[in-house]
Amino acid sequence: MASNTDAGMRYRYCRANDGCTLAFQSSLPFEEDTVPHFNERPCILLLHGFSGSSAYFTHNFAALRKGSWVVAPDMRGHGSSGRPRGGYHVARLAADLRDLINYLKSWNGGIMFDIVPVGCSIGAAVLWTYIELFGCGDFKGFVFVDQAPLQDRSLFGSWDSSKSHLDCYDEATTQAAQQAWIHHSTTTHRGLVHSCLGYRHAPEPKDDLSDERVQHDEQFFTRISAQCDQAWLARLLADHTRYDHREAIEEINVPTLVMAGRRTGCFPLEGMKETVRRVEANRPGLAKMLVFESGHWLFYEEPERFNKDIVEFVASCTQ
Repeated sequence: MASNTDAGMRYRYCRANDGCTLAFQSSLPFEEDTVPHFNERPCILLLHGFSGSSAYFTHNFAALRKGSWVVAPDMRGHGSSGRPRGGYHVARLAADLRDLINYLKSWNGGIMFDIVPVGCSIGAAVLWTYIELFGCGDFKGFVFVDQAPLQDRSLFGSWDSSKSHLDCYDEATTQAAQQAWIHHSTTTHRGLVHSCLGYRHAPEPKDDLSDERVQHDEQFFTRISAQCDQAWLARLLADHTRYDHREAIEEINVPTLVMAGRRTGCFPLEGMKETVRRVEANRPGLAKMLVFESGHWLFYEEPERFNKDIVEFVASCTQ
């Protein structure tokens, strides 16, 4: 919640076009008598994953804000943002992002500034939907973190178990996941941690983590998931799982970086490579992929490498 703002970050609020309150953290202040100098540095826009919040990036804020303006929203239904009865669609989240960007632009005299968004998990899906609806013109580059363009298996494009989500990939598994989120949420939150932290999903001797660290990490992520309305999440999950972004990705015309976790419990690497293949189908050399030694939440497990790679990529897009 807002009281847990990271040192150096400040919570701010705006409204979506349907009136929903959208909360976001910013490394630059918003004060009525002082217009932030948004044009002096690029903006890194951090988008969290399903059932998460901007707090996910607690290991990244300090390093990234040294040379950039960092903005990290809580998507509707998550964190400190509003809890509407509806709006459980990826397209609605993309429209919210558009409203947030317009709000930020209004503080800059209506002038656009350099933005490089980093979409993690469903955050990547929100960006792909944004591209489909509004194009790429608002962004200098894209970073997509551990998400395949389609979670379901599909008859179209040979999209089978070698590329789809490992656990939630058709109507039956989606309904089972929805039941779990609604009726067994505590166990489901723990299962999410097990799938998304590489050292839990695929432990290796080199991990050597203390019991205190393991317990801390589990409590950190389960506490964030518990803030959400679980039935609302279950409905969002169904929309997210079925949404096919492959053709939208082919419209990307700015530099693209895909980050994937070798020990992720969510997608095969082949599924995440599809983003690179789709971007480069029309624009060879515009996309690349980096594989981390951790899991789905690689920004949390390997923050030093993640921060360094983001800083370098943003500089290459904006300088």
